[in-house]
Amino acid sequence: MSLSTAPRSERLHIAILGRRNAGKSSLINALTGQEIAVVSPVKGTTTDPVFKAMELLPLGPVVFIDTAGLDDEGDLGELRRKKTLNVINKTDIAVLVIDANHGIGKFEEDIVDAMKRKKLPIIGVINKIDQVLVPDNITVQYSKKWGIPFINVSSTTGEGIDALKNAIIKTAPVEEQRDVIVRDLFSPGDFILLITPIDKSAPKGRLILPQQQTIRDILDGGGIVVMTKEDGIKTILEGLSAKPRLAITDSQVFHAADAAVPHDIPLTSFSILFARYKGDLKEMVRGVQAIPKLGDGDKVLIAEACTHHVQDDDIARVKIPRWLRQKTGKKLELDYASGMGYPENLKDYSLVIHCGGCMLNQREMKNRIKQAVDAGVPIVNYGVFIAYVQGILGRALQPFGYKICTKE
Repeated sequence: MSLSTAPRSERLHIAILGRRNAGKSSLINALTGQEIAVVSPVKGTTTDPVFKAMELLPLGPVVFIDTAGLDDEGDLGELRRKKTLNVINKTDIAVLVIDANHGIGKFEEDIVDAMKRKKLPIIGVINKIDQVLVPDNITVQYSKKWGIPFINVSSTTGEGIDALKNAIIKTAPVEEQRDVIVRDLFSPGDFILLITPIDKSAPKGRLILPQQQTIRDILDGGGIVVMTKEDGIKTILEGLSAKPRLAITDSQVFHAADAAVPHDIPLTSFSILFARYKGDLKEMVRGVQAIPKLGDGDKVLIAEACTHHVQDDDIARVKIPRWLRQKTGKKLELDYASGMGYPENLKDYSLVIHCGGCMLNQREMKNRIKQAVDAGVPIVNYGVFIAYVQGILGRALQPFGYKICTKE
């Protein structure tokens, strides 16, 4: 995947953290070789997180994130801090920037402890070494004390920038995310049928991201992609020299796909594949057991990772509420969350129905699942939910060897 086409959700996320005016923006400019972040001696210049994509070989595409100071003050400062803390939920490597003029205090110690509790790799950077003389062995002392690497850097002169890049490369976590979406489910030469409706929500002139990534993964695995809208399934199947090894459908036409694809051909959805790829499919399947238990007045949160214009037959605000009412027969209270995270009253909900998370990286998707589980709230994603309410979840999980205990 090239630098220009790699989606942000597939990039290693590297967050630059620290106090206000520690030189975080200057550092990210030095790392990227571009003036992308505003630099000022005034504390609190950075307000919203700034994302910058680049290629850091041999890691490949990464995204650096400049953040507001975690020591920000006042009501506005608290809002900035919350945005920075939200960024940490999607961070793969944290870079803690320390002003050489001030050294490490309890604030920095707390950040290191917090990152370690999250099991997040962290690198310490002693910045502004062009302004003050630092002992030669200071990085060794700090590294021994805190158990993380420290690098001396000057964002102004560029000293230590290459050493910091090398430290990032060495610190990068072993790839936890599945490196395949679907190619472990077929053999080279197999036909894979993709069922992709083109409706109002489909982006004009292109396919949605999960479809693009699935096609690439099939090709990487030596599979043969056969693609149609839901009304062309019969024609495609009649014209193939061999039956498909697997059929993958958009969740919104699951029912039509189930009716048209013979049951000797395994069938699942893009959303279920991505629940396995970057989330926790087993937890999502566990979540459906809460649906039959919903009662009148229970609160259900429908969560989307991104914001978009609401269509006439929008999946989150029209289709899912309709299917939920039809399946449960209950008068439920539905709330919606779009963007960075959940509402603070998450524990008040009886169920979270989450989108497929195509715009989230694995760490953030797993964090959202963990937040729900820690709050004692069952969670499902769109694909699992739709398969369940349409009575075909058992079939949709067969390709993965899953068996469900809940009644559909």
